[in-house]
Amino acid sequence: MRKSLLALVAAGLLTTATLTACDDGGDTDAAGGNAPATTNGGSEEVTGEGGIGVILPDTKSSQRWKSDDNRYLEAAFKKAGVKYSIVNAEGDKEQFKRLAETMLDKGFKVLVIVSLDSISGKAVIDNAHSRGVPVIDYDRLTLNGAADYYVSFDNEAVGQLQAKELLNCLKEKKVSNAVVAELNGSPTDNNATLFKNGYDTVLSARYDAAQLIKGPDQWVPDWDNDEGREMFSLMLKQYPNIGGVLAANDGLGNSAIEVLREKKLNGKVPVTGQDATTQGLQNILVGDQCMTVYKDVKQEADAAAGLAINLFNGVKPGLKDKLKDPESGLYIPFLRLLPKAITIKNVKDVVDAGFVDVDTLCNAKYKKACQQAKVIG
Repeated sequence: MRKSLLALVAAGLLTTATLTACDDGGDTDAAGGNAPATTNGGSEEVTGEGGIGVILPDTKSSQRWKSDDNRYLEAAFKKAGVKYSIVNAEGDKEQFKRLAETMLDKGFKVLVIVSLDSISGKAVIDNAHSRGVPVIDYDRLTLNGAADYYVSFDNEAVGQLQAKELLNCLKEKKVSNAVVAELNGSPTDNNATLFKNGYDTVLSARYDAAQLIKGPDQWVPDWDNDEGREMFSLMLKQYPNIGGVLAANDGLGNSAIEVLREKKLNGKVPVTGQDATTQGLQNILVGDQCMTVYKDVKQEADAAAGLAINLFNGVKPGLKDKLKDPESGLYIPFLRLLPKAITIKNVKDVVDAGFVDVDTLCNAKYKKACQQAKVIG
């Protein structure tokens, strides 16, 4: 217990600033048994009992939910020797609630959740609290949910990085008064709102100064990349002179790039992203994507696991950072992490961190681009 607390301090995670956003002991086997860290983003069934329960949201909106978070969380729980079960709701809000109900019925002592929306997330938190079980909002804040802790990156800073790098890319291409399209994330995901708050604070000043032209601005339900592609196709028909695309993540960025490629505009129109996915990095390497945002998922998973393990062992760490829930007005203890902008100049940083597999990233199709970017020799 003491080591876990010290680890949080050593990582610089017990900080002193107060932040407001939207306000300008058991078996070492998985779940006491066999919940695998599979590439489908976690098990489909709750296994074991009396441990730490993790519910991930889906396997479509981002690569991380399919292959990253589950393996990092599993490694942390195994190292600590605590029982756990990691499951994935596969985008189903009712399944999300059912999985939580099963975990609570089986006596799980801590829940770590990534909400699909605030309504189902709040239902899970209320259910857990009615049984005296603490809940950690992981990566996404459940609005009006009153979770015990929130572990995430500074998501407004993510949006600010996206906007600043988009401006840099437009400058490099010597494009002035560009029409900028905004392809936002899901309207039910508070993170998407925070990203937009971040990039709009940067872009709005340029719109007001007539240095940029505000183009189409749409939310993509459930971060659905196929829907994002259709939306951007309509955007481009309506505004054929789009000069820049603020896409909220790599998946949506790739959706825009596919449409631009059909019009032979890929590489000419800067497109942003987020998550430092293999696909996003490859798009950067060939010049089709301007930037992405690297959020060290292992750091986030380790931080959430550390909190969960402390709670499991009866220790309630005090965090001095807080994030204001814009709906309830409550200040949620916030374990805040910092994101990093990735461009063609520092793609190698993501590889060096072990976040992506260099052989997959720099396969035959992208080997030359990797060499030019000095990702490989």
